[in-house]
Order: sequence, then structure tokens, then C-alpha cells
Amino acid sequence: MLNIGDAANATGLPTKTVRYYADVGLVVPNGRSENGYRLYGDVELRKLTFVRRARALSFSIEECRELLSLYEDQDRSSANVKSLALKRLAEIEDKLHDLRKLRDELAHLAEACHGDDRPDCPILDSFAGSGPRHNG
Repeated sequence: MLNIGDAANATGLPTKTVRYYADVGLVVPNGRSENGYRLYGDVELRKLTFVRRARALSFSIEECRELLSLYEDQDRSSANVKSLALKRLAEIEDKLHDLRKLRDELAHLAEACHGDDRPDCPILDSFAGSGPRHNG
């Protein structure tokens, strides 16, 4: 049995994160030591590693809860797991699409800006929602 700090080190998670997962009931400690420290066994370490990997793929806490439930259910259908993964994949694809649009827009603005000593700047004008400023 490992204390929370050792469990955090073993799973590559910050201690604060391990404590949070316990507080929200995602991965609860196996018990407590005589002096009240949370204790984690092999099962909990596997679950912490599982959640760390799922979170790295941007699954939410609630999705991790569902995935852990499926992981623990020996009678599960892999179709349920695949469905969650495909849903997450679609969300990532949507974000990538949005990021590509942002990249293209910013690249266009940067290209339109002369980047010299002149005060006119298409980037700032675009942010302001207007065409070039006219002082006069």
C-alpha cells in the first residue's frame, strides 16, 4: 500500500490531482493508515493510470467515470467503449476544424500587415471590426 504522494509519483499525477479524484469519488483510496493518510493499492494505481491516460485524451471526469465503470465490468460490450471513443474523436475533429480556421484567419491577417513603421495595421483593424482607421 502506498500513501498518496507515492501513488502520485507511481502514476505520474500530481498529489493534488490524486486527492481531487478521491474527493469526487473517481478513484477512492483503498483505506487510510493509522495516522489518517490515504492508502492506494495496485488496483487503485491501475485506475489512476487509466484516468491519467483518459484525461490526456481529453475525456471529461464524467466520461472517465463511465469508462472506469466499463473497465471494471467484465460483462461489458466493447461497443459501448468504442462509442465513447468515437464521440470523443468527433469532438476533437470539430476542435481541429475550428483551430484550422483560426490559423488560416490569423495567417491571412499577418500576411496583410506590412509590419513596418507605418501605423496602419490590418490585424488591429480586424480586431476592432472595422476597416483601416482614418485620422482626420
